[in-house]
Amino acid sequence: MPPTHLLTFIVLATAAYLAGSVNFSILAFRFTGREDPRQHGSGNPGATNVYRQAGLGWAVTVLLLDVGRAVGVGLAARAMLPFWQVPWVGLGLILGNHFPLFHGFKGGKGVANYLGFTLALAPAWAGLGALAWGAAHLIWHTPFLSSFAMVAVLAAGTAVAEGAHWWGAAGAAATALFIMACHHRNIRERWGGQR
Repeated sequence: MPPTHLLTFIVLATAAYLAGSVNFSILAFRFTGREDPRQHGSGNPGATNVYRQAGLGWAVTVLLLDVGRAVGVGLAARAMLPFWQVPWVGLGLILGNHFPLFHGFKGGKGVANYLGFTLALAPAWAGLGALAWGAAHLIWHTPFLSSFAMVAVLAAGTAVAEGAHWWGAAGAAATALFIMACHHRNIRERWGGQR
């Protein structure tokens, strides 16, 4: 890897982590005088838990902010790096979302962020991912399983994008597996007998 590409990659991956560390639902709840969304429901400060606590309007707002931020990160990475490095910047974004520097390293699961990031790289695959979420929800009526279906499609789209090569595909796979691992509580509750 040329030194300039390495430096640019490090800067962008760090910036992506910091961008992901800004959790819009926590900030919105703080601004409106509500309790931290991590204190109620699933404990996840993502759009689904925001919907349960504050209604559709706030959930859509948080979702759009998460997606919009991720689109910006994706476009910057695509413009400044060889494509095979770009999926790894996406992993930095998701790491920031799950381990946010500004919110005690306890954040969300990164699904909306990965949707936005993929939208910047492979828009058609982002659309397919959203359709996969809807289809899975019709079958299972379980948000985290629907998210798994979408994330698998998003990762596949990034992995097969022109210029991704095997290293970019590995970054896409690592991101998808990390997001799924972030749902460990949901997995245990559904299949591990935990109530």
